[in-house]
Amino acid sequence: MTDTKLPCDVVKQVRAICDKHGNQPGELINILHEVQHDYGYLPEEMQRIIAAKLEIPVSRVYGVVTFYTFFTMKAKGKYPISVCMGTACYVRGSEKLLEEFKRVLGIEVGETTPDGKFSLDCLRCVGACGLAPVVMIGEKVYGRLQPIDVKKILEELE
Repeated sequence: MTDTKLPCDVVKQVRAICDKHGNQPGELINILHEVQHDYGYLPEEMQRIIAAKLEIPVSRVYGVVTFYTFFTMKAKGKYPISVCMGTACYVRGSEKLLEEFKRVLGIEVGETTPDGKFSLDCLRCVGACGLAPVVMIGEKVYGRLQPIDVKKILEELE
């Protein structure tokens, strides 16, 4: 892990979220969700602040962050792209969609474009199987996609 220096206002915000949840260790997952929602990711320094406020070992916070795939320790792009690889989506071509996103963006799964605009990930199921194959960009769901649609979607977001 590396040392980052969080801005004072971010540190205050993280501490305030912990306080809002009563600094209770049982609220760790809720705190992590809220902090990640506000900040975008959970770097080591942020995990240390949370651990100190909850009076628990940093290893416990780190264990939760690394166990649940929802949490991330890496900054995501302005437009986080998640390609569904669940059964219905996979059968209907999500693998080809993923390959097209990788090709057009020039990045691999888990990476962010150099300009910070896009990050690319996979997920198991969006719960929109009737729209398969599905891609989520931010909180917007795109369904019934074909590889030819990828470039147009990315251009609209530029």
